[in-house]
Amino acid sequence: MHAGQADIPATTVAALVAHQLPHWRDRPITPVTSHGTVNALYRLGDDIVLRFPLQPVTHPEPLRREQDHARRLQPHVPVALPTPLALGEPGEGYEGYWTAYTWIDGRTATTHDIDPTHLAEVVRAIHRVDTKGETWNGHSRGGPLHDQDEWVRHSLDQSRHLTDTARLADIWRTSLAAAAHPGPDVWIHADLMPGNLIVRDHHLHAVIDLGAVCAGDPAVDHMPAWNLFDHAERRTFRDALGADDDAWHRGRGWALVQAIGALWYYADTNPVMAATSRTTLNALLER
Repeated sequence: MHAGQADIPATTVAALVAHQLPHWRDRPITPVTSHGTVNALYRLGDDIVLRFPLQPVTHPEPLRREQDHARRLQPHVPVALPTPLALGEPGEGYEGYWTAYTWIDGRTATTHDIDPTHLAEVVRAIHRVDTKGETWNGHSRGGPLHDQDEWVRHSLDQSRHLTDTARLADIWRTSLAAAAHPGPDVWIHADLMPGNLIVRDHHLHAVIDLGAVCAGDPAVDHMPAWNLFDHAERRTFRDALGADDDAWHRGRGWALVQAIGALWYYADTNPVMAATSRTTLNALLER
């Protein structure tokens, strides 16, 4: 999917585990089929998942920060989050850092799987966690929406044959015209895609993949309104969040940023991600 993407065979994973985490060396290793775009996943026994960035991370800080976020948020969020278990180091066959978390059973969300009021409760819980003054990091989702303008315009140009880019450009202009987040920044998940919402027994059970967590504009976490919910559920989600017009328009903008960028980029390499993008864009285009 990406230039410079690492090939990570199970034999390499087994060797790294045996060398660095020898107490787990006898556990079976099973590749996990995933439509994610950032990590290759391997199940270690029944209760551990190993995450190897497809584009190797050569400094431990980003993965250490991701694990810190999991520890910080879990006591405050009314669903499960993956529990960090280990931080692996570069080794033979893989030049980056990698992580181990608890495996969470369930399936990824699809349309009508999740009560929008419950997801709004989870989102609000994340936003209420004390940031201790931390502010937007300058590069993740969650900063000024207009910083994404060049990328969105490029992606619209790349997607002319894939969707109604003229109408999407109008939506983008409306989003840019919304008042900026007045602050203060709050903790945001920043990647609430269906694949990161785990359902068990027809209820939202867990939120996974905390790699994008940062302090920023809470409107970023409105994205499920368009990538998951239908029109009626979308209204319920908004009401439960208490989003005003400006926040809602910024949320639409962030949903557009994610979807229009992924549509053309993954059209040939990740059909599931491209299909999710198309679902999101179609929802944005609803009148």
